Parts: sequence; structure tokens; C-alpha cells
Amino acid sequence: MSRFWSPFVEKLVPYVPGEQPKIANLVKLNTNENPYGPSPKVIDAIRAELGEGLRLYPDPNGDRLKQAVAEYYSINVEQVFVGNGSDEVLAHIFHGLFQHKAPLLFPDISYSFYPVYCGLYEIPFEALPLDEHYQINLGDYIRPNAGIIFPNPNAPTGCPVGLEHIESLLQKNTDSVVVVDEAYVDFGGETAISLVGRYPNLLVTQTLSKSRSLAGLRVGLAVGHPDLIEALERIKNSFNSYPLDRLALAGAVAAFEDRDYFSQTCGAVIESRTVLVAELEALGFHVLPSAANFVFAQHPSYEGAELAAALRERRVIVRHFNKPRIDKFLRITIGTPEQNAVLIEALKDYGLA
Repeated sequence: MSRFWSPFVEKLVPYVPGEQPKIANLVKLNTNENPYGPSPKVIDAIRAELGEGLRLYPDPNGDRLKQAVAEYYSINVEQVFVGNGSDEVLAHIFHGLFQHKAPLLFPDISYSFYPVYCGLYEIPFEALPLDEHYQINLGDYIRPNAGIIFPNPNAPTGCPVGLEHIESLLQKNTDSVVVVDEAYVDFGGETAISLVGRYPNLLVTQTLSKSRSLAGLRVGLAVGHPDLIEALERIKNSFNSYPLDRLALAGAVAAFEDRDYFSQTCGAVIESRTVLVAELEALGFHVLPSAANFVFAQHPSYEGAELAAALRERRVIVRHFNKPRIDKFLRITIGTPEQNAVLIEALKDYGLA
């Protein structure tokens, strides 16, 4: 704390990202990065941008990327917003679309950046409990609110919400914005983008960090009614008119255009998830149903912190959350088959069998 800080800064509780350890020969399964690299076409597109053009500002509107997204989802360009990672997109949403006259609603076990943004923008909120099976019950959200946001699939649980439940919520909640955060949707969920044409208060966010293997490039997007998109553009252009650089724009366009590589790598992750779940269950774990590139698992005979520490000693890093209701769980990113095998062998070495 510094005497130069404002009282506002003093009360902020920042988001704590997943650990990025600098340990050699580590099996890193803690931050939900894709185990497969980006499309070779992405690398080629980025290399093509390396040159004299870097002295020039990038396209402030990201028009080529918006067009690529619109073509991919068969929507209009005016329904697309792009930003520097989905976290920045979410920040603009919190700032520009959630009101202060009632609480913002989101799950109590969910993406931990949501309450951080509420603190940053001084938004009142109410965290609604997941049910006894760690599922989001959207029926609980039919109450006075100034906005609703939830991940689908949820994080850190990985549990999906059916599109029919989202549409039912939209039919009953018409006076505030509903944001569906689809960071992991491509690994088995069902996107709500198909609903944006019918519900003007629906906004869907996605990221290229997970399913398109571009966590290091920082590209996110939102899809919704043009009126919602215009609000985000106004916020963006009052904050940073050039959020995406030339390399990010070129790589992101190529990622959307290479549909075959995208399908291939997502399919590989889904296949590995099925195998890993079976192997974890054979070791006695209870694994929640996941439609993400991670699983959320607990063992009845071991504490989550104990297992996380034991794995770390064996050079395998997973995510443990020291929070009520989920402190016994491990969130395990789906790695390559070889990485997953190392995880299972490390668990067996510790005594699970």
C-alpha cells in the first residue's frame, strides 16, 4: 500500500491468474491451455505480417476478423465485437451494460473474475449457489436483477447448461442483459449464438485462447444485437482504439478460416477427456460431467490440497481452489495422451490404485 494510492485502489481485490511456473520438464495441467499448437496457417499468417507494416497502426475496428467470425457463425458483421482477450471484452460488458439499480447475478462457483469486475466498476452482485450436483439452475435467476452472466460450460466445474434452459431464461428475463460466457463451448457445449437473432438482450462471449490454441495471442469476441455491440464499441473507443495488434488480427482470422485443424484438435481433446475420465474413475475419483477441456474431480479418501501437492512433487501441476464446497476437487486440464498418462502414473505412484 502506498500513500499515493486512492481509496478506491486500496479496496480492490484483484484476480489471481493460474500459476505459470518456470520449471523444466513439467506437465502443466493447471490453466486450461490447449495441448496442441495453433494451426500452421496461423503461424504463416503471423509471419506474413512481420515487416515494414509493423510501423503502422492496426485496423482499429478489426474488420477482417469480424467478417471471419460473421462468416463462421452465419451472422451479420454488425453483431460482432472483438477485443484483447475475452477478459477485456468482459470488462467492457461489465462497464457498459450491467446496471447498478439491482444486483448482477452469477453462480457462486464460477469464473472468479466476475466479482473482481464488480469491485472495479462498483456493481452490486448476488452469487447464486449451484445445486447439490454442482449444476447451474437458471430457474433461480428469475428474480429482479441488473444483468445475468454465467459461463457455459461453467468454470471450474466444466458442467454445461442446455440451450433450452438458456432460451427459457431469455423468455422470462427480458429487461436486462444476459451474458453467456462460452470460453470452453467448443469442447462439447452448444453455443447460444444461434439465439442472438431472437433475443436482443443476449450477448455471447468467446475466446481464441482455448479451442484455437491462441492463449498467447489474446483475442476475444462478443456476439449480440447491434445495439449491444455499439455500446461495447463506444466503451472500447473511449479506452483503447487499437486493442488488437496486426499479428493478433492476422492469426485470429487464419484460425477461424482453418476449420479442419480446429475440428481435428477439438476432437482430439474430447477423445482424451473421455479416456482420462475413465482412468480417474478407475482410481476412485468422482468426476463431474464436463463439456470443457478440463475435468473437475475429487477423491473420497484424499484432500484436494494433498493431491495437488503430491502431483507437484512429481512434476505435474493441476489447479486446486481453496474455497468452500470445492476445496476437495482438482481441476485438471486435458493434456496430450502422453501428458495424461504421466498424470495417472503420478497418482498411482502416490498410492492411488
